[in-house]
Amino acid sequence: MASIREKYNKEVVEKMKKELNLSNNFEVPKIKKVVVNIGIGKFLKDSAQVEDITKSLTVITGQKPLPTKAKKSIAGFKTREGLEIGMKVTLRGKRMWSFIERLVKAALPRVKDFHGLKESAVDASGNLNIGIKEQLIFPEILPEQVKNTFSLEVTVVTDAQDHAKGLALVKLLGFPMEIKS
Repeated sequence: MASIREKYNKEVVEKMKKELNLSNNFEVPKIKKVVVNIGIGKFLKDSAQVEDITKSLTVITGQKPLPTKAKKSIAGFKTREGLEIGMKVTLRGKRMWSFIERLVKAALPRVKDFHGLKESAVDASGNLNIGIKEQLIFPEILPEQVKNTFSLEVTVVTDAQDHAKGLALVKLLGFPMEIKS
């Protein structure tokens, strides 16, 4: 079975050129990067839990996460400017394609009652945004070793300029899309 990267190079480029009436391979939208983002607001007080989350995110992505800091203070959320409230990982190149492969072929099919991604998950800029409720859907995570579950957001950033091109790219790459009845 061909990988998603090989599928993109061999099939998707040609199909998108035909579908979108593009004359050049360089006009075909590409995936630039994948950003995996989590918020650790409720775990801030417990450094052991933050460390556990960091390890899980490292195992899922294959790369150490960077802490993200609050841009401004919000009293209702008990955050101060500069406080570390999240983590993110930006994947490019081989790690990006490997992560997409595992996400599409292993993780998303393991989601309970999953009927596909909605077309509205692709924004006006052609980027795909996926919210995942539990990290346990990734096969690298062993449920017996998880002390606390967390949700994460995956953003697949493309250089498509609009929703239609981004949606066509995502469908042709094999992301499971919701079937309208």
